[in-house]
Amino acid sequence: MAPAAPSLARPLPGSQSQSQSRPQSPSQPRRLSARLGSLRHLGPNWYAPVMGTTIVGTAGAGLPGADGIPGLRTVCTAVWVLSLALLLALLCARALHWAHHGDQARTHLLDPATAPFYGCLAMALTAVGGGALVVGRDWIGLPAALALDAVLFTAGTVVGLAAAVAVPYLLVVRRGTPSPVWLLPVVAPMVSAALGPLLVPHLPPGQGQRTLLFACLAMFGLSLLATLVMLPVVFARLVTSGPLPLALTPTLFLVLGPLGQSTTAAGHFADLAPDVVHLPHAAAVAAAVLYGAPVMGFALLWLGLAGALVVRARRRGMGFAMTWWAFTFPVGTCVTGAESLGRQTGLGAFDVLAVALYALLVAAWAGAAVRTVRGLVSGELLAGPRPAPGAPLPGTARTR
Repeated sequence: MAPAAPSLARPLPGSQSQSQSRPQSPSQPRRLSARLGSLRHLGPNWYAPVMGTTIVGTAGAGLPGADGIPGLRTVCTAVWVLSLALLLALLCARALHWAHHGDQARTHLLDPATAPFYGCLAMALTAVGGGALVVGRDWIGLPAALALDAVLFTAGTVVGLAAAVAVPYLLVVRRGTPSPVWLLPVVAPMVSAALGPLLVPHLPPGQGQRTLLFACLAMFGLSLLATLVMLPVVFARLVTSGPLPLALTPTLFLVLGPLGQSTTAAGHFADLAPDVVHLPHAAAVAAAVLYGAPVMGFALLWLGLAGALVVRARRRGMGFAMTWWAFTFPVGTCVTGAESLGRQTGLGAFDVLAVALYALLVAAWAGAAVRTVRGLVSGELLAGPRPAPGAPLPGTARTR
């Protein structure tokens, strides 16, 4: 019988056992440690690019006359696929952040300046899920789109409701400095209220459809009333203390989020009400328009005020920070709100407004995306906060 021991004692060159016994290069652990170390300052605000990218695709697909523009829907679907890829990559990166930098993650979670950005996680999940039914189904099919939306909508809604309660509690007990960022956790349920109606037609008629629709109405009220509580505090901060720090000035655009998203939600409720709750269509449309038109008027007023303050900050040296993504999703909600009003009223003025706001959205997204990629390549955006000489500015530093 041929002996087997020598062959085990002397593995062939290049065999698995020899490669496993080869000592690991000292540079390999260092490279892995460096990669994981670069995630240390990856905060929840990084979900904002996912939201901003998603809304470019979904809002573009709903523009008046979009079906007659060759290739537009394909581009919008491709943008949604990009947002899905960004979401998956970011969820993995954040999981590594919690696993390897748990101390920093807990600090973010308990910091009144950073914790509100957990609302971005909820909105990113819900927005990407809604985009699956709006445009994603063109490529992945309706069954897959429906399953994906159901999972992401459920996860996003649960996270959003938890953030809407936990973050304001944290702000009360830790007494953070008022800023528009405070709106993020309370706006998250409004995003669920606006996108939940997309799932209603796919549920069994009767109790299933009515339960989801009324749940969306409840989240609409929750978010709207919470916004009405928060917004005066934010405006009082501006009036009594002056303009925000330069890097935080773009967050003024966050106020547009609950305004545009609630107008969008009201339009979706009006579309579903006749079939689900047997409300006359004319009454449902009237309610949506009577709510949406004044709110859109206030949104345009705030857009002018926030835009003027951003121009002022830019002239005073405001550079790029991750807060620039506030120029995207909130404006996108105003696009969808104007689209909804255009469909409900038939007025061309709302169609023109939707197209104009969408052009602003695309320009803002392109500017923020290019600078974000540049900052990632250089490593600047993932670097630790750099306190200013003499006195740190924690609110400004955490926006990176």
